[in-house]
Amino acid sequence: MRKPLVAACFALAIAGAGAAPAVAAPAAAGTGAATPKAAAPTLKAVNLAGTVALSNCSGSVVRFPSSLDTDPALVLSNGHCLSTGFPEPGEVLVNQASSRTFGLLNSSGTRVATLRASKLAYGTMTDTDVSIYQLTSTYASIKNSYGISALTVQDTHPVAGTAITVASGYWKRLYSCNIDGFVYRMKEGDWTWKDSVRYTSACQTIGGTSGSPVIDQATGKVVAVNNTGNEDGQRCTENNPCEVDANGNVTVRKGINYAQETYLIPACFKAGNQIDLNKSGCTLPKP
Repeated sequence: MRKPLVAACFALAIAGAGAAPAVAAPAAAGTGAATPKAAAPTLKAVNLAGTVALSNCSGSVVRFPSSLDTDPALVLSNGHCLSTGFPEPGEVLVNQASSRTFGLLNSSGTRVATLRASKLAYGTMTDTDVSIYQLTSTYASIKNSYGISALTVQDTHPVAGTAITVASGYWKRLYSCNIDGFVYRMKEGDWTWKDSVRYTSACQTIGGTSGSPVIDQATGKVVAVNNTGNEDGQRCTENNPCEVDANGNVTVRKGINYAQETYLIPACFKAGNQIDLNKSGCTLPKP
């Protein structure tokens, strides 16, 4: 996982000095299944509007294609960013009381408001690494008060080659690269994630970027949530995830970073932005 706080002090020195972390070698060619590449679209400038800063991580105010302006707004981050600690493998949290706060940023990264959760709608580190908080504010009230719209979560699978931006509200920093491909299974410590997104080497995310939205530069939609990277070249240990293919072959890519897809999430929310893991088409892990 991109350590929420342990790495932050060191990363602050890097970010404050304006120096970029060393760029790792790109992922080795010829490994893994070939994936169709996206056609070159017209790209848009991505900014920090709608991102949030958590106490230990990054996140974003998000909506789904079916969300209404009058619905309570949602914040997307990582399961490993929960203030209660890492969920155990197999643990799924649903509709837990929470009053957590989030610093809302505008396009230039200025904090314009403090948003508050009414509950943790969903949180897990099983199959994926995600947390979704429901806020006390609606999309309309946030837009009317601060002029900021929520980011829309794409409800279709992302495509290899897509130009993306990882937008960190914690660091007020943008990382741009491309989707290099997808990982059948990714193991890190006790946790296993399915169909993860691998970045090209240009996205050198650091501690505190956990939970950042991964934004498609062509559509402006969220296609994944940033969550980890292999820091030291170790094999399948914490902060050193490894890739496992369908045949069980393990690949380690030191310096390469990853995200968890989000296209499965909209199918698990019903009217009023309420979580419903029994809804038809919902495949997120259940308690």
